[in-house]
Amino acid sequence: MSTDTVAVLIEHRDGAVTPPSLEALTLARSLGTPIALWLGDAPAADAVARLGEYGASEVRVVGIGDDARLPAKAAAAIAAATEDAPVLVVISTFVTKEIATRLAVLNGAGVVVDAAGASRVDGRIETFQTVFAATWNVRTRIDAERAIVGVRPNTTQASPAENPGDATVTQVEVALPQTRERLVSVEPVEQGEGVPLAEAPVVVSGGRGTNGDYTLIEEFAAVLGGAVGASRDATDEGWISHEHMVGQTGTTVTPALYVACGISGAVHHRGGMQASGTIVAINMDPDAPIFEISDFGVVGSLFDVIPQAIETIKAHRGE
Repeated sequence: MSTDTVAVLIEHRDGAVTPPSLEALTLARSLGTPIALWLGDAPAADAVARLGEYGASEVRVVGIGDDARLPAKAAAAIAAATEDAPVLVVISTFVTKEIATRLAVLNGAGVVVDAAGASRVDGRIETFQTVFAATWNVRTRIDAERAIVGVRPNTTQASPAENPGDATVTQVEVALPQTRERLVSVEPVEQGEGVPLAEAPVVVSGGRGTNGDYTLIEEFAAVLGGAVGASRDATDEGWISHEHMVGQTGTTVTPALYVACGISGAVHHRGGMQASGTIVAINMDPDAPIFEISDFGVVGSLFDVIPQAIETIKAHRGE
Protein backbone atom coordinates (compact mmCIF):
# COMPACT_ATOMS: atom_id res chain seq x y z
CA MET A 1 0.00 0.00 0.00
CA SER A 2 1.50 3.30 -1.13
CA THR A 3 1.36 5.81 1.69
CA ASP A 4 0.89 8.81 -0.60
CA THR A 5 -1.95 7.47 -2.78
CA VAL A 6 -5.18 9.44 -2.23
CA ALA A 7 -8.36 8.11 -3.78
CA VAL A 8 -11.15 10.56 -4.63
CA LEU A 9 -14.72 9.35 -5.11
CA ILE A 10 -15.93 11.28 -8.15
CA GLU A 11 -19.47 12.55 -8.33
CA HIS A 12 -20.85 12.87 -11.82
CA ARG A 13 -24.15 13.86 -13.38
CA ASP A 14 -25.07 12.81 -16.92
CA GLY A 15 -21.44 11.79 -17.42
CA ALA A 16 -20.02 15.18 -16.43
CA VAL A 17 -17.70 15.67 -13.45
CA THR A 18 -19.28 17.89 -10.79
CA PRO A 19 -17.46 21.02 -9.55
CA PRO A 20 -17.12 19.67 -5.97
CA SER A 21 -15.22 16.67 -7.37
CA LEU A 22 -12.67 19.04 -8.88
CA GLU A 23 -12.38 20.72 -5.49
CA ALA A 24 -11.80 17.31 -3.89
CA LEU A 25 -9.07 16.50 -6.43
CA THR A 26 -7.42 19.84 -5.69
CA LEU A 27 -7.42 19.04 -1.98
CA ALA A 28 -6.17 15.50 -2.65
CA ARG A 29 -3.11 16.86 -4.50
CA SER A 30 -2.02 18.55 -1.27
CA LEU A 31 -2.22 15.21 0.54
CA GLY A 32 -0.47 12.95 -1.98
CA THR A 33 -0.94 11.47 -5.44
CA PRO A 34 -4.62 11.45 -6.35
CA ILE A 35 -6.44 8.72 -8.22
CA ALA A 36 -10.06 9.09 -9.27
CA LEU A 37 -12.66 6.46 -8.43
CA TRP A 38 -15.63 6.41 -10.81
CA LEU A 39 -18.70 4.33 -9.93
CA GLY A 40 -20.85 3.65 -12.99
CA ASP A 41 -20.47 3.29 -16.72
CA ALA A 42 -17.05 4.16 -18.14
CA PRO A 43 -16.56 7.94 -18.38
CA ALA A 44 -16.29 9.70 -21.72
CA ALA A 45 -12.90 10.91 -22.97
CA ASP A 46 -13.60 14.53 -22.03
CA ALA A 47 -14.43 13.54 -18.43
CA VAL A 48 -11.20 11.54 -18.18
CA ALA A 49 -9.27 14.50 -19.60
CA ARG A 50 -10.92 16.78 -17.05
CA LEU A 51 -9.90 14.50 -14.19
CA GLY A 52 -6.34 14.36 -15.51
CA GLU A 53 -6.27 18.15 -15.77
CA TYR A 54 -6.98 18.35 -12.04
CA GLY A 55 -4.27 15.90 -11.09
CA ALA A 56 -5.73 12.39 -11.28
CA SER A 57 -3.03 10.00 -12.45
CA GLU A 58 -5.51 7.16 -12.86
CA VAL A 59 -9.27 6.77 -13.22
CA ARG A 60 -10.52 3.51 -11.73
CA VAL A 61 -13.91 2.58 -13.12
CA VAL A 62 -16.15 0.28 -11.09
CA GLY A 63 -19.15 -0.63 -13.22
CA ILE A 64 -21.59 -1.96 -10.65
CA GLY A 65 -24.67 -0.40 -12.26
CA ASP A 66 -27.58 0.53 -10.04
CA ASP A 67 -25.95 -1.30 -7.12
CA ALA A 68 -23.95 1.90 -6.66
CA ARG A 69 -27.15 3.35 -5.19
CA LEU A 70 -27.03 0.88 -2.30
CA PRO A 71 -24.57 2.15 0.36
CA ALA A 72 -23.54 -1.32 1.54
CA LYS A 73 -22.61 -2.47 -1.95
CA ALA A 74 -21.05 0.87 -2.88
CA ALA A 75 -18.87 0.69 0.24
CA ALA A 76 -17.77 -2.86 -0.58
CA ALA A 77 -16.90 -1.84 -4.15
CA ILE A 78 -14.89 1.17 -2.98
CA ALA A 79 -13.04 -0.94 -0.41
CA ALA A 80 -12.01 -3.43 -3.09
CA ALA A 81 -10.97 -0.73 -5.57
CA THR A 82 -8.89 1.32 -3.09
CA GLU A 83 -6.95 -1.32 -1.17
CA ASP A 84 -3.70 0.45 -2.05
CA ALA A 85 -4.96 3.92 -1.08
CA PRO A 86 -4.77 4.72 2.65
CA VAL A 87 -6.69 7.99 2.18
CA LEU A 88 -10.10 8.46 0.57
CA VAL A 89 -11.68 11.87 -0.07
CA VAL A 90 -15.41 12.13 -0.73
CA ILE A 91 -17.87 14.99 -1.10
CA SER A 92 -19.76 15.26 2.17
CA THR A 93 -23.41 14.44 1.37
CA PHE A 94 -26.11 12.37 3.07
CA VAL A 95 -25.32 9.43 0.79
CA THR A 96 -21.53 9.54 1.03
CA LYS A 97 -21.66 9.88 4.81
CA GLU A 98 -23.45 6.56 5.02
CA ILE A 99 -21.05 4.99 2.53
CA ALA A 100 -18.07 6.34 4.50
CA THR A 101 -19.26 4.86 7.78
CA ARG A 102 -19.93 1.46 6.19
CA LEU A 103 -16.53 1.57 4.50
CA ALA A 104 -14.82 2.36 7.80
CA VAL A 105 -16.37 -0.77 9.31
CA LEU A 106 -14.90 -2.78 6.44
CA ASN A 107 -11.35 -1.41 6.46
CA GLY A 108 -10.93 0.12 9.91
CA ALA A 109 -10.51 3.69 8.68
CA GLY A 110 -10.98 6.78 10.78
CA VAL A 111 -13.72 9.04 9.42
CA VAL A 112 -14.29 12.79 9.48
CA VAL A 113 -17.23 14.33 7.63
CA ASP A 114 -18.18 17.93 6.81
CA ALA A 115 -14.53 18.97 6.79
CA ALA A 116 -13.50 22.32 5.39
CA GLY A 117 -10.01 21.10 4.52
CA ALA A 118 -7.25 18.68 5.41
CA SER A 119 -3.47 18.42 5.61
CA ARG A 120 -0.76 15.95 6.55
CA VAL A 121 0.71 16.44 10.02
CA ASP A 122 3.37 14.06 11.32
CA GLY A 123 2.39 11.54 8.69
CA ARG A 124 -1.30 11.58 9.64
CA ILE A 125 -4.32 13.24 8.09
CA GLU A 126 -5.56 16.23 10.03
CA THR A 127 -8.82 17.98 9.15
CA PHE A 128 -10.41 21.22 10.18
CA GLN A 129 -14.09 22.02 10.37
CA THR A 130 -16.78 23.87 12.29
CA VAL A 131 -18.95 22.06 14.84
CA PHE A 132 -21.91 22.76 17.15
CA ALA A 133 -23.81 24.87 14.63
CA ALA A 134 -20.57 26.48 13.47
CA THR A 135 -19.81 27.97 16.90
CA TRP A 136 -16.45 26.18 17.26
CA ASN A 137 -13.53 25.63 14.91
CA VAL A 138 -11.78 22.32 15.53
CA ARG A 139 -8.90 20.30 14.15
CA THR A 140 -9.11 16.52 14.12
CA ARG A 141 -6.23 14.12 13.57
CA ILE A 142 -7.01 10.64 12.28
CA ASP A 143 -4.63 8.23 14.00
CA ALA A 144 -5.82 5.12 12.14
CA GLU A 145 -3.72 3.75 9.28
CA ARG A 146 -6.55 4.59 6.89
CA ALA A 147 -8.45 7.85 6.69
CA ILE A 148 -11.72 8.88 5.07
CA VAL A 149 -12.36 12.61 4.69
CA GLY A 150 -15.76 13.97 3.73
CA VAL A 151 -15.24 17.53 2.52
CA ARG A 152 -17.94 20.15 2.11
CA PRO A 153 -18.48 21.76 -1.31
CA ASN A 154 -17.12 25.31 -1.76
CA THR A 155 -14.47 24.94 0.94
CA THR A 156 -11.54 24.36 -1.46
CA GLN A 157 -10.79 26.53 -4.46
CA ALA A 158 -10.61 24.16 -7.43
CA SER A 159 -7.53 24.68 -9.56
CA PRO A 160 -5.89 22.61 -12.31
CA ALA A 161 -2.64 20.84 -11.56
CA GLU A 162 0.54 22.71 -12.46
CA ASN A 163 1.84 19.78 -14.49
CA PRO A 164 -1.20 17.72 -15.45
CA GLY A 165 -0.77 14.41 -17.21
CA ASP A 166 -2.98 12.00 -19.08
CA ALA A 167 -5.00 9.90 -16.67
CA THR A 168 -5.03 6.19 -17.43
CA VAL A 169 -8.35 4.36 -17.24
CA THR A 170 -8.47 1.07 -15.36
CA GLN A 171 -11.54 -1.14 -15.20
CA VAL A 172 -11.88 -2.71 -11.76
CA GLU A 173 -13.91 -5.86 -11.25
CA VAL A 174 -15.28 -6.36 -7.76
CA ALA A 175 -17.37 -9.04 -6.06
CA LEU A 176 -20.36 -7.50 -4.31
CA PRO A 177 -21.72 -8.97 -1.08
CA GLN A 178 -25.25 -10.20 -0.62
CA THR A 179 -27.29 -7.64 1.32
CA ARG A 180 -30.75 -7.55 2.86
CA GLU A 181 -31.59 -4.48 0.81
CA ARG A 182 -32.33 -4.62 -2.87
CA LEU A 183 -33.15 -2.08 -5.52
CA VAL A 184 -36.68 -2.54 -6.84
CA SER A 185 -36.92 0.34 -9.31
CA VAL A 186 -35.23 3.57 -10.30
CA GLU A 187 -37.24 6.61 -11.39
CA PRO A 188 -35.13 9.62 -12.40
CA VAL A 189 -36.22 12.88 -10.79
CA GLU A 190 -36.19 15.86 -13.07
CA GLN A 191 -33.48 18.24 -11.95
CA GLY A 192 -34.39 21.87 -11.48
CA GLU A 193 -32.62 24.61 -13.35
CA GLY A 194 -29.52 26.22 -11.94
CA VAL A 195 -26.78 25.07 -9.61
CA PRO A 196 -27.62 22.42 -6.97
CA LEU A 197 -28.11 24.00 -3.56
CA ALA A 198 -25.15 22.29 -1.84
CA GLU A 199 -22.77 23.31 -4.64
CA ALA A 200 -23.93 26.88 -5.24
CA PRO A 201 -21.38 29.67 -4.66
CA VAL A 202 -24.29 31.98 -3.82
CA VAL A 203 -27.45 31.03 -1.92
CA VAL A 204 -30.47 33.29 -1.42
CA SER A 205 -32.84 31.89 1.19
CA GLY A 206 -36.31 32.95 2.21
CA GLY A 207 -38.14 32.26 5.43
CA ARG A 208 -41.39 33.09 7.15
CA GLY A 209 -40.97 36.72 6.11
CA THR A 210 -41.74 35.80 2.50
CA ASN A 211 -45.34 34.97 3.47
CA GLY A 212 -45.12 32.16 0.95
CA ASP A 213 -44.18 34.34 -2.03
CA TYR A 214 -40.78 33.27 -3.38
CA THR A 215 -40.92 35.35 -6.56
CA LEU A 216 -38.39 37.92 -5.35
CA ILE A 217 -36.17 35.27 -3.76
CA GLU A 218 -35.97 33.38 -7.04
CA GLU A 219 -35.35 36.57 -9.04
CA PHE A 220 -32.61 37.72 -6.66
CA ALA A 221 -30.94 34.31 -6.79
CA ALA A 222 -31.05 34.39 -10.60
CA VAL A 223 -29.47 37.84 -10.71
CA LEU A 224 -26.66 36.68 -8.40
CA GLY A 225 -26.21 33.39 -10.25
CA GLY A 226 -27.08 31.39 -7.16
CA ALA A 227 -29.51 28.83 -5.78
CA VAL A 228 -32.70 29.25 -3.78
CA GLY A 229 -32.77 28.11 -0.16
CA ALA A 230 -35.39 28.16 2.56
CA SER A 231 -35.90 27.88 6.29
CA ARG A 232 -37.61 24.92 7.89
CA ASP A 233 -40.68 27.03 8.67
CA ALA A 234 -41.12 27.84 4.98
CA THR A 235 -40.82 24.21 3.88
CA ASP A 236 -43.09 23.00 6.70
CA GLU A 237 -45.72 25.48 5.53
CA GLY A 238 -45.50 23.95 2.06
CA TRP A 239 -44.41 27.21 0.43
CA ILE A 240 -41.41 25.54 -1.18
CA SER A 241 -40.20 21.94 -1.44
CA HIS A 242 -38.04 20.39 1.30
CA GLU A 243 -35.10 19.97 -1.08
CA HIS A 244 -34.52 23.72 -0.62
CA MET A 245 -34.32 23.57 3.18
CA VAL A 246 -31.08 24.83 4.70
CA GLY A 247 -30.39 23.64 8.24
CA GLN A 248 -29.09 20.93 10.50
CA THR A 249 -31.66 18.44 9.20
CA GLY A 250 -31.70 19.89 5.72
CA THR A 251 -28.84 20.83 3.44
CA THR A 252 -25.65 22.25 4.91
CA VAL A 253 -24.24 24.94 2.65
CA THR A 254 -20.96 26.86 2.60
CA PRO A 255 -21.31 29.36 -0.26
CA ALA A 256 -19.13 32.39 -0.72
CA LEU A 257 -22.26 34.53 -0.22
CA TYR A 258 -25.38 33.64 1.76
CA VAL A 259 -28.37 36.00 1.77
CA ALA A 260 -31.02 35.33 4.41
CA CYS A 261 -34.31 37.06 3.61
CA GLY A 262 -37.04 37.12 6.22
CA ILE A 263 -35.31 34.45 8.30
CA SER A 264 -35.04 34.97 12.04
CA GLY A 265 -31.97 32.77 12.43
CA ALA A 266 -32.97 29.90 14.70
CA VAL A 267 -30.19 27.53 15.77
CA HIS A 268 -31.42 24.85 13.37
CA HIS A 269 -31.03 27.17 10.39
CA ARG A 270 -27.76 28.72 11.53
CA GLY A 271 -26.21 25.29 11.86
CA GLY A 272 -26.69 24.75 8.14
CA MET A 273 -25.22 28.03 6.85
CA GLN A 274 -23.11 29.70 9.52
CA ALA A 275 -19.84 28.61 7.87
CA SER A 276 -20.65 30.62 4.72
CA GLY A 277 -18.04 33.10 3.52
CA THR A 278 -20.13 36.30 3.73
CA ILE A 279 -23.58 36.42 5.32
CA VAL A 280 -26.11 39.13 4.46
CA ALA A 281 -29.40 39.34 6.37
CA ILE A 282 -32.61 41.18 5.54
CA ASN A 283 -35.18 41.22 8.35
CA MET A 284 -37.78 43.58 9.75
CA ASP A 285 -36.87 42.67 13.35
CA PRO A 286 -33.68 44.47 14.44
CA ASP A 287 -33.29 41.94 17.27
CA ALA A 288 -33.47 38.86 15.02
CA PRO A 289 -30.72 36.34 15.94
CA ILE A 290 -29.58 36.19 12.30
CA PHE A 291 -27.98 39.62 12.71
CA GLU A 292 -25.62 38.21 15.36
CA ILE A 293 -23.74 36.21 12.72
CA SER A 294 -24.25 38.49 9.71
CA ASP A 295 -21.43 40.42 8.05
CA PHE A 296 -23.97 42.89 6.69
CA GLY A 297 -27.54 43.42 7.85
CA VAL A 298 -30.49 45.39 6.55
CA VAL A 299 -33.46 46.12 8.80
CA GLY A 300 -36.48 46.31 6.55
CA SER A 301 -38.99 44.40 4.50
CA LEU A 302 -37.54 42.06 1.92
CA PHE A 303 -40.29 43.26 -0.44
CA ASP A 304 -38.74 46.75 -0.28
CA VAL A 305 -35.07 45.85 -0.03
CA ILE A 306 -34.70 43.12 -2.66
CA PRO A 307 -36.17 45.11 -5.60
CA GLN A 308 -33.76 47.96 -4.81
CA ALA A 309 -30.85 45.53 -4.60
CA ILE A 310 -31.77 43.94 -7.94
CA GLU A 311 -32.13 47.34 -9.60
CA THR A 312 -28.77 48.52 -8.25
CA ILE A 313 -26.96 45.35 -9.31
CA LYS A 314 -28.39 45.52 -12.81
CA ALA A 315 -27.52 49.21 -13.10
CA HIS A 316 -23.95 48.45 -11.98
CA ARG A 317 -23.73 45.81 -14.70
CA GLY A 318 -25.17 48.16 -17.28
CA GLU A 319 -28.23 46.00 -17.86
